[in-house]
Amino acid sequence: MNHEIRTLLEQVQTGGLTVDEAMLALKMEPYEDLGFAKIDHHRKIRNGVGEVIYGAGKTAEQIITIASHMVAAGQERILITRLDETKAEAIRKQAGFADAFYDATAQLMVVGGMPPHSGNGTIVVATGGTSDLPVAEEAALTAEFLGNQVVRLYDVGVAGLHRTLSHLPEIMEAEVVIAIAGMEGALASVLGGLAECPVIAVPTSVGYGASFGGISALLSMLNSCASGVSVVNIDNGFGAGYQASLINHAGKK
Repeated sequence: MNHEIRTLLEQVQTGGLTVDEAMLALKMEPYEDLGFAKIDHHRKIRNGVGEVIYGAGKTAEQIITIASHMVAAGQERILITRLDETKAEAIRKQAGFADAFYDATAQLMVVGGMPPHSGNGTIVVATGGTSDLPVAEEAALTAEFLGNQVVRLYDVGVAGLHRTLSHLPEIMEAEVVIAIAGMEGALASVLGGLAECPVIAVPTSVGYGASFGGISALLSMLNSCASGVSVVNIDNGFGAGYQASLINHAGKK
């Protein structure tokens, strides 16, 4: 792949290709086929962020192979989500991955370390309760992996509204707010009514029987009366963190 990129750059240098033609060729560069996986090495060129590995359903050996090929292709940092501790330990035993950071709460691994902050402001990650922490940490660490400063406001659910209101400065100064809650999911509407920035709502599967594994919170958030609230899928902390990063980096291209 490096040889192909060099060839393109040489063609630009000699006038055989324009810069725009070379950029288009790079964006359309083929993937690497490992048989069980097809790695999109040029995703960062197209989307600004390299490919992320979803760990659930993959063996440790498959993840190690994919990550090793990403590193060989020049990807400096790798994010692996939904990774259990057994697989994480197996990965860290491999040469080159011993220093990988793993968070058991978020079930998330970072290879290559966290980058410096490069966003426009802060991303607030707020949860209704402590039971929402796994989803919240997935969102927070994803956002930090993408170069964002994150402020964590945990266990500030509306059953004790004074807990939420005690953090008004952080909420009002945020560039993006991620509201994570199960049960009836009311936190998103409350934060949407307090913040002037976009609010990304994440319903969680936390709750008693009639919460239907997060569907109750999902429907509440979708029907929020607060303006500026968007909703991602149930327990999708990664998606919320990624979307928040896009908003926080708006205008930085």
